[in-house]
Amino acid sequence: MTDWLDISFDYPQRALWAWGALVFVAGLLALELRARDRLGAFLSPAMQRRLTAQASRGRIVAKHVLILGALLFAVVAMMRPKARGKTETVSSSQTAADVMFVLDTSRSMLAEDTTPNRLARAKVEIAQLVSRLDGQRVGLIAFAGRPAPVCPLTLDHAFFNAALSTVDTNTAHRGGTRVGEAIKGALRAFPPGPGAKLIVLITDGDDQDPYTQDAAKAARDAGVKIVAVGLGSETGSTITLTDPQTGAKTTLMYDGKPVISKLDAAALQKITQLTEGAYIPAGTNAVDLDSIMESHVRPIVRAAADAQVRVIPVEMFLWPLLASFVLLVVALWVSAGGGDRRIP
Repeated sequence: MTDWLDISFDYPQRALWAWGALVFVAGLLALELRARDRLGAFLSPAMQRRLTAQASRGRIVAKHVLILGALLFAVVAMMRPKARGKTETVSSSQTAADVMFVLDTSRSMLAEDTTPNRLARAKVEIAQLVSRLDGQRVGLIAFAGRPAPVCPLTLDHAFFNAALSTVDTNTAHRGGTRVGEAIKGALRAFPPGPGAKLIVLITDGDDQDPYTQDAAKAARDAGVKIVAVGLGSETGSTITLTDPQTGAKTTLMYDGKPVISKLDAAALQKITQLTEGAYIPAGTNAVDLDSIMESHVRPIVRAAADAQVRVIPVEMFLWPLLASFVLLVVALWVSAGGGDRRIP
């Protein structure tokens, strides 16, 4: 950067734009004065005062000088002046964090070892957790055999909750439980670049994806932490299917035996350890949402944001922009006849 007194400029070459501003204003001035002189060739000064509200030559020149000054100050602002030797600290914590909820919607989430079942309880707790994330962008991905984006990252929490209410075991279409694919889908949903990013994974951990650990490593490499909430019983529970027409309930069977779904806490712990996140063994008990926020979510978001603290020079472009604005206002006032004294 080129230094001038106590000011430095990021783009000193833009000073050449001042010549363009000078030529532009000189052209405008010449055109307006020519138009004024041509009118004088047809009308006497007395008739001009009666028929037109024509500005004096001095006011025309003054107006264009003010416009030139405004453009020159704008050029200075676009050169990005900065205070030499002065810095300020900025952090991404000043902007919203991105929290992507990844919800298991496989049929194992219909197990009734929680009330009324794992999926219904998870949806209620997600909605309550979102209510504690004021100012943060939230998104939702449902998954079973494959991930299904339900809500993109948004600050509109009402829209998020409306999308959440539509989620059921048919949202992801394909059966099974592939946690790794869900994590990859969440990573694709985050915008590129720096920022505090967090995945909140809610599942029973009954994973059939052999590449889940690879997906967790990809999240770690991308700087995304994972908080995993494990729902259900580690001893196992049957899966109850409810007929939407009659309300009749049946137990999910395979080869003549009830399908037993167990919370795989060990698998979820490995995921969170790889990303330096946190595992919350909710099990079949009520989730302490305040504890999750204070002990896990907020510290992770805050740490991710604080890791991006930058020290930058103090920007000075606001002052020339302000001067440019003031000169333009004065030029408009002069053009409108402010302070005009007609010269015969």
